[in-house]
Amino acid sequence: MKDKIVESVVSKYETRSAVGVLKYGTTLETNNKDNYLKHLQEELMDATLYIEKLISMNREITKLVKNHPNDADLGEAIRRMIR
Repeated sequence: MKDKIVESVVSKYETRSAVGVLKYGTTLETNNKDNYLKHLQEELMDATLYIEKLISMNREITKLVKNHPNDADLGEAIRRMIR
């Protein structure tokens, strides 16, 4: 049995690798020039910002659901939020 979630992530890694090779002309395996700890730190810092944004959006959506019992009204409120 195959896991579609895992297959999706693997496909994204393969695509990302191909883009990286085109952009930088090297693979991660053969690149020994970069400061990987610094790159990782910067990426994780970005990730915490994305998480905070998603938490904020989740709070807003939860409030909207509580305040809009009508699905049509809720849909319109969500559309206004993401514009």
